[in-house]
Amino acid sequence: MNSDLIITIIGMPGSGKSTVGRVLSQRLGIERVDTDGLIEAQEGQTLQQIMDGRGNAIFRAIEEQVLTNMPLFPSIISTGGSVVYSDKIMDRLRAASTVVYLRARYETIEYRVSLAPHRGIAAEGTQTLRDIYDERIPLYERYSELTVDCDDITPEAVAEAIVAQLQ
Repeated sequence: MNSDLIITIIGMPGSGKSTVGRVLSQRLGIERVDTDGLIEAQEGQTLQQIMDGRGNAIFRAIEEQVLTNMPLFPSIISTGGSVVYSDKIMDRLRAASTVVYLRARYETIEYRVSLAPHRGIAAEGTQTLRDIYDERIPLYERYSELTVDCDDITPEAVAEAIVAQLQ
């Protein structure tokens, strides 16, 4: 694999971005960057605390600031699900990396999110998970260069599928 490889992983909460990112990082021997972790470290709060205390608009502004200023280097970048709302972020990531969309059926996302009920999901007011899913899917499709279905396969198999598509 290319030693200056940067892979950005996008997709819904529960699609496996963090887990697949860890597997890919080990498989390819390059660092993994978790953008939600960068946001939490900068703000000294969890994503949910930021959204609850300051609102979704402020969260997205912080996300944009962090992701447009973070250094880009050979790595696997696991993003938050809401990253696709920012053209500025996505234009930067597309220019510097290969953007991979982990695609999953709504039922898969609903089930996986139910396993982590305190996970922060950027939503406006009364938006349901279904509303967010329907709103984001076209954005993930627009920004991705590679798409891997991740419903019924292991994170290791998803990582292998990504590597195979890159070669």
